[in-house]
Order: sequence, then structure tokens, then C-alpha cells
Amino acid sequence: MVAMTLTKEMIEAGSALVRKLDERGIQPNAAFWFYFSDINKWKLVLAEVNLGAEGPKQIYKNIQETIHANKADLVELSLEDITLAKPDAPFVALLRMAIRTGPGISGIRFSNNVINGTVIEDAYIYRII
Repeated sequence: MVAMTLTKEMIEAGSALVRKLDERGIQPNAAFWFYFSDINKWKLVLAEVNLGAEGPKQIYKNIQETIHANKADLVELSLEDITLAKPDAPFVALLRMAIRTGPGISGIRFSNNVINGTVIEDAYIYRII
């Protein structure tokens, strides 16, 4: 059972962040809220191709700058809510097996599913390319 609820405000802030990152030329290959049951917390996962090239520090800096420049739209988000992943990370690849959205921003709730024997408790997917 999911202990912490993914709120409408979190969903809207996540969508706004992905849109703002796209506008800045930082276009994540995957963007979704994912419930991590081991820490009992939702995290906005951004899978970025350039993670290996630029390194996470630079990408986190770009995300922080985007959040700071758009505080009105992103009031529900902080850098603590966000985690970066490589596009081939196991849980990203697992979701990609089940869903592909294309490059736009979608809104797909993916709850209580099993993919290849792995339970996905809850996720809210904006993009998986």
C-alpha cells in the first residue's frame, strides 16, 4: 500500500518541470514519478542520455536553475524530490518494456502492475522514449 499520496500539485509540477527542461534543451528520454517503497517516498525520475557525458552534477545544476527560474509553476518541487537515472537503468528499461509515450508529455498512471516478475507499485509517467 502506498503510504504517501502523489498529489495533483506534484503531478502538475512534474509536468511543468519537464516542459521547462524541454524548452531549455534538456530533453529527458524518460520522466516519471516513481514510488520507492524502500524509502516510502515518491521521486521524480529523469532519465537523461547526457548523464554519462555531462555528469550528474551539471544536470542537477541545470535542473536547480530551472526550478529557481520558474518558482511559480514549480512550487511543489525541490531538488530533493528528483533523481537522475541513465536511460538503460533497470527500472527505466522495465517501464519502457510496458509503455512508450513518444517525445511529448503524457499523463499515464501505472499502478499495481508486474513486468517480467517485478512489481511496480505505482508510477505516473510523463515520457518514456
